[in-house]
Amino acid sequence: MNEWHKSSYSATDVRCVEVKEMSDSVLMRDTQNRELGHLSFTLPEWGSFLGDLKADSVG
Repeated sequence: MNEWHKSSYSATDVRCVEVKEMSDSVLMRDTQNRELGHLSFTLPEWGSFLGDLKADSVG
Protein backbone atom coordinates (compact mmCIF):
# COMPACT_ATOMS: atom_id res chain seq x y z
CA MET A 1 0.00 0.00 0.00
CA ASN A 2 1.49 3.33 -1.02
CA GLU A 3 -1.21 5.87 -0.17
CA TRP A 4 -2.22 7.68 2.99
CA HIS A 5 -5.02 5.93 4.91
CA LYS A 6 -6.52 6.11 8.37
CA SER A 7 -4.67 3.89 10.80
CA SER A 8 -6.63 0.89 12.02
CA TYR A 9 -5.32 1.80 15.50
CA SER A 10 -7.01 5.21 15.43
CA ALA A 11 -10.10 5.92 17.43
CA THR A 12 -13.34 6.35 15.52
CA ASP A 13 -13.73 9.98 16.57
CA VAL A 14 -11.83 12.99 15.24
CA ARG A 15 -8.56 12.10 17.00
CA CYS A 16 -6.96 9.93 14.37
CA VAL A 17 -3.78 9.53 12.41
CA GLU A 18 -3.05 8.50 8.86
CA VAL A 19 -0.25 6.20 7.81
CA LYS A 20 1.56 5.55 4.57
CA GLU A 21 3.63 2.39 4.16
CA MET A 22 6.78 2.78 2.11
CA SER A 23 9.18 0.00 1.12
CA ASP A 24 11.59 0.83 3.95
CA SER A 25 9.59 3.03 6.34
CA VAL A 26 6.17 4.07 7.60
CA LEU A 27 4.99 7.67 7.65
CA MET A 28 2.40 8.94 10.13
CA ARG A 29 0.53 12.26 10.26
CA ASP A 30 -2.33 13.90 12.12
CA THR A 31 -5.49 13.73 10.04
CA GLN A 32 -6.67 17.17 11.14
CA ASN A 33 -3.29 18.87 10.67
CA ARG A 34 -1.85 17.31 7.54
CA GLU A 35 -0.06 20.53 6.61
CA LEU A 36 2.18 20.20 9.69
CA GLY A 37 4.07 17.30 8.15
CA HIS A 38 4.61 13.74 9.27
CA LEU A 39 6.73 11.48 11.41
CA SER A 40 8.88 8.83 9.75
CA PHE A 41 9.62 5.43 11.28
CA THR A 42 11.92 2.67 10.06
CA LEU A 43 10.16 -0.69 9.84
CA PRO A 44 11.78 -1.96 13.09
CA GLU A 45 10.81 1.29 14.87
CA TRP A 46 7.24 0.99 13.61
CA GLY A 47 7.05 -2.62 14.80
CA SER A 48 8.28 -1.59 18.24
CA PHE A 49 5.81 1.30 18.35
CA LEU A 50 2.88 -0.99 17.52
CA GLY A 51 4.10 -3.56 20.04
CA ASP A 52 4.15 -0.88 22.74
CA LEU A 53 0.62 0.24 21.81
CA LYS A 54 -0.66 -3.33 21.99
CA ALA A 55 1.06 -3.95 25.34
CA ASP A 56 -0.32 -0.69 26.70
CA SER A 57 -3.89 -1.56 25.70
CA VAL A 58 -3.66 -4.93 27.47
CA GLY A 59 -2.23 -3.59 30.74
